[in-house]
Amino acid sequence: MLGQRRQFLKSAAWAAAAPLYAQGSARRKMGQSDPGNMKLCHRVDASSVTDDDLRFFQQIGIEWLRLEFSQTGADFKALKAAQERLAGFRLRIYSAVHPAYRSLKIQLGQPGRDQDIETYCRFLRDLGKLQIPVASYDFHPANTYTTRMVQYRGYSTREFDADDFRARVEKRQFDREYSADEIWANYTYFMKATLPVAEGAGVKMALHPDDPPLAKMNGVAKLFTHYDGYRQAERIAGKSPNWGLTFCVGTWLEGGDHMGKDVFQMIRDFGGRGKIFEVHFRNVTGPLPRFNETFPDDGYADLYRVIKALRQVRFNGATEPDHVPRLIGDSGVLRAGTAYCIACMRTMLRRANEEVG
Repeated sequence: MLGQRRQFLKSAAWAAAAPLYAQGSARRKMGQSDPGNMKLCHRVDASSVTDDDLRFFQQIGIEWLRLEFSQTGADFKALKAAQERLAGFRLRIYSAVHPAYRSLKIQLGQPGRDQDIETYCRFLRDLGKLQIPVASYDFHPANTYTTRMVQYRGYSTREFDADDFRARVEKRQFDREYSADEIWANYTYFMKATLPVAEGAGVKMALHPDDPPLAKMNGVAKLFTHYDGYRQAERIAGKSPNWGLTFCVGTWLEGGDHMGKDVFQMIRDFGGRGKIFEVHFRNVTGPLPRFNETFPDDGYADLYRVIKALRQVRFNGATEPDHVPRLIGDSGVLRAGTAYCIACMRTMLRRANEEVG
């Protein structure tokens, strides 16, 4: 009798759960390695990342990295060695950064810029030879990212306060001020020289916005603080399929309703046309004039909606935790904070794929 009752209860429980199982099995489950899926990725310094760090990334299910190289450690031999080293941990390079583009000769239009541009072009060609798909860059000389580090919910994180910056931190960084027209001319010169090389190499150039999105800092105008700046950059690139965005969600949230288009409109516009190549993923406490950076689940924006919007436009590029807050005991690649971020992102991505299909 007792055995019959147990069997009845087991059958009833299975019958109640059956619709749930059927609903889940009716849709094709998209695995993390599916080429059509978003790639969970992390950004690391190529010169300091250890084998234990790489093993850690493998353990938490990361398959892609963005490697940031030094000026002297980014030749073809170094790139190839890094690629082979990562392969031993089943990791691949999604994007790479070479600091040559940050040269003040390039960004301020100074004599000697052609030599630095050629260094960057050589880097693009090397990426193409190794089939590394994306080169990430920005264009904001004289930027100030942080006014101070703070404790928020007990963890250490970046704060930016525009009033504090203007009153205490800001100073003219160069011997004169630089207008937006001058910086646009320098950006255009750089792109006209590098974008054809990227096209020939089969490498995509992903432009990061100015963080924080203020129109001028330390005497230098900033260009990519608004939707209009990205649209102008796209016009400069013409119809090149190799120009696109590193879409920094945190930067766009910092700007609030002063960005021309909000995060979701940007995703539908640029993402809908395949012009988002890479995503930096973080939350903030609120828009300017003051914000703290937070973990993905701890800011003013619902970042699940961001992941879902990206999947709705079939974004399948890399998404990376950005400026990971520091938990107690964390150092180096901030393993505890990184694992926290990746767990949040993987959960959001799985749910989004289930809902979007």
